[in-house]
Amino acid sequence: MLIVIAVLALAALAGFFTARFTLGNRRQTLEEARAWQEGHYDLSWYDPLAKEDYTVESFDGYSLHVQLLKNLADAGKYVLISHGYTDNRCGALKYAKLYLDLGFYVIVYDLRGHGLNEPALCTWSARERKDLKALIEDSRRRYTDIKLFGLHGESLGAATTVAVLEENLPVDFAVADCGFADISGVLKNGAKSLHVPVFLVDLASPWAKLLCGYSYSKMRPIDSLKNSRVPVLFIHGAEDSLIPPSHSERMFEAAQCAEPVYLVSGAGHAMSVLTDPEGYRERVTSFLSSLTAGQGE
Repeated sequence: MLIVIAVLALAALAGFFTARFTLGNRRQTLEEARAWQEGHYDLSWYDPLAKEDYTVESFDGYSLHVQLLKNLADAGKYVLISHGYTDNRCGALKYAKLYLDLGFYVIVYDLRGHGLNEPALCTWSARERKDLKALIEDSRRRYTDIKLFGLHGESLGAATTVAVLEENLPVDFAVADCGFADISGVLKNGAKSLHVPVFLVDLASPWAKLLCGYSYSKMRPIDSLKNSRVPVLFIHGAEDSLIPPSHSERMFEAAQCAEPVYLVSGAGHAMSVLTDPEGYRERVTSFLSSLTAGQGE
């Protein structure tokens, strides 16, 4: 009887663990996210900028809220930026100015379950990558002047960016900032920091399948890199304790076409662009220049 009780208790704890990390913390409103951005860098350029809001229907009929940041330049360059967990499109703005200055039109959006979108469970890139695929396909149809099209993602957005590369879509480059190679590794790292038995993560995977339709084995962006030829720049804060830099290093090793990982000294999770904005800008600009060197740009 004690064994049965112990097993049931572990199963219940694993279920709680899964629900906690699937449902997660309360998502920020657009106003909350914008206030955070304004408290950390100059956002005065955003309001005067010409913009276009629209929605895109994903593979399952789910509506994604999107915003195009227009550029005075007419170079046919576009980048689609994916934000991190609990954030929203405002979280993508810390990267947008860099691309606007380089002549890109910038597409930002709310990930599933975030921002203005309807509530939804997080599947740690499994379902989110299908949303990103729908956005890429929509962008290619919607903007017929595209000459160069890229992706940029932060944290969950970076994992989603890497995961979608398996689809062999018309993407010319990707920048993945502090993404995870596999969600199990992140959860086990978190379990250790909370002094929770690590084996609960493995027990929680069937619960993830039950709640989300995907087990943790399907939440492994690193597996999407083995057949992709899209050039990738991996960026990671050297002091990131939430998603250790080893995740980006592993993905670099797995990628067929990637720049060496850019580790930003002194940067914590999702803080690289704010910790060393000039270094960040130089590294991304150099990466993009290497792509267009043979195109006369």
